[in-house]
Amino acid sequence: MAIDVAPYDPAWPSQFLRVKAALADALAEVPVHSIEHVGSTSVPGLAAKPILDIDIVVERSAVPAAIAALESVGYAHRGDLGVTDREAFEAPDAGPRRHVYVCVDGTLHLRNHLAVRRVLRENAGLRDRYAAVKLDLASDPAMDIDAYLAGKSAVLQDVLALSDLTPDEKERILRLNTGS
Repeated sequence: MAIDVAPYDPAWPSQFLRVKAALADALAEVPVHSIEHVGSTSVPGLAAKPILDIDIVVERSAVPAAIAALESVGYAHRGDLGVTDREAFEAPDAGPRRHVYVCVDGTLHLRNHLAVRRVLRENAGLRDRYAAVKLDLASDPAMDIDAYLAGKSAVLQDVLALSDLTPDEKERILRLNTGS
């Protein structure tokens, strides 16, 4: 199955802000730390799969309330999908396409998302190299998502080398990305 990677779309930030406002309304009774636009669509100039990634950051104790609030406005809870302390949701509509997650504050996967976003926003050379790798992988019509994720791991390790994650955390992320 082919992977769709598109050139950067300057509409992505405004799409995020629209979704963020709707999520904030739905979560009005939940103590939310932040709603973060993460993933490649959050980095100006970066080619990306045209799907917004959104992390809703809460304390562990607020996760059940956040799940209930999102379900009440039509989001389908999909469980943690194998990632502890991250609950995934399917959006009730496709405008825009998005992955929404409730994330426990301070966890490695959340810190990873924020670190990658920061480094790629600050380092145009790495951003462009990452885009080139993604576009090259996506040009293979036989590419599947697992091979795509593994194919990006080397450049992501270079991105993470500039982050504040510990060496052990970087190694754990590498193992997750490569399935080893």
